[in-house]
Amino acid sequence: MNVFRTLSLPSVCYGYLMIVLIMASSLPLAEAKDEPSPSAEPHLKNIRQLTTIGKNAEAYFSFDGDNLVFQSTHDPYQKSPLPCYQIYTMDLEGKNQRRVSTGYGGTTCGYYFPGDRRVLFSSTHMRSPQCPPAIKRTKHYRWALDDYDIFSAHVSGKDLQRLTATPGYDAEATVSPDGRTIVFTSVREGDLDIYSMEINGTNIKRLTRQIGYDGGAFFSPDSTRIVYRASHPDTAEAIKAYQDLLAKNMVEPSNLEIFIMNADGSNQHAITRNGASNFAPFFHPDGKHIIFSSNVSSQSEGKGRPAFHLYSINDQGEQLEQITTQGHFNSFPMFSPDGSKVVWVSDRNAVTPREFNVFLADWVP
Repeated sequence: MNVFRTLSLPSVCYGYLMIVLIMASSLPLAEAKDEPSPSAEPHLKNIRQLTTIGKNAEAYFSFDGDNLVFQSTHDPYQKSPLPCYQIYTMDLEGKNQRRVSTGYGGTTCGYYFPGDRRVLFSSTHMRSPQCPPAIKRTKHYRWALDDYDIFSAHVSGKDLQRLTATPGYDAEATVSPDGRTIVFTSVREGDLDIYSMEINGTNIKRLTRQIGYDGGAFFSPDSTRIVYRASHPDTAEAIKAYQDLLAKNMVEPSNLEIFIMNADGSNQHAITRNGASNFAPFFHPDGKHIIFSSNVSSQSEGKGRPAFHLYSINDQGEQLEQITTQGHFNSFPMFSPDGSKVVWVSDRNAVTPREFNVFLADWVP
């Protein structure tokens, strides 16, 4: 069952965040009586919930492992929820939350630079101070490719610097552990491809060229490889449908698989081939294993509604193992630099519809 063709859902955010969160937004709240016991998650110990209000997503560790950058519709200095996401930092207890982004437009994909003094993120505020408009619902799930550019700012929110200035979508940016390279997704050459650039925005190189969507890229711990997700239409009809939507600044995702390539774009190959919706891959610090989110169990069990859980797989595409069992939505996982902790977003413990929170756990190998 293709989950993208069974749900009709509104737009909430864009790029790396949008695809999974919006699909999950129609899922029912988790009920404790339906959930497996915590012992069904043996790799996770001392699970703690760091946020409690609003929609929270994409929490990623600082390079020293002491803080997180994340996106949220809850501003600790405002009484009402924000209409779209802004970028914040917090410590590992969920305290000392501080906004880094401008407070205007929509934002996505916050990520620390090595040294933890600056944060990378994408924003639409140069196009408009308002949130990007939602696109019209259809029977198929679609999301808009809004006019994002990539920025960096000091963790205090000061010294905002613009790194991309081409028309259209530039987002899903992350930084290599060696601090030399940014990898991101862009539509600048007419397709949704992965690019690299130096940390000051220069020396831009295109890494993927196959027709279709390539994105959500993260470097391996040694900065020599990149893991990402991709959907490549393989028939003339599917290619035309993809390109027709792209011309309207929209994309209708189909099943995505997890890919790995070298940092220069060579040796691109899939490590999942399950036909499910596979997202948010991230390398373990050992460089040999990858954690990601998928609805593969929902598909294999023939359930009428998708449940997204975290899975682990090695870099050869073997030893698939389910990590989470609680809640109906678990995604955006990241290991701490020393591999002792994992952070992710989940609807477990949710008390209101479409509530997603940041969770942190000790990782048990």
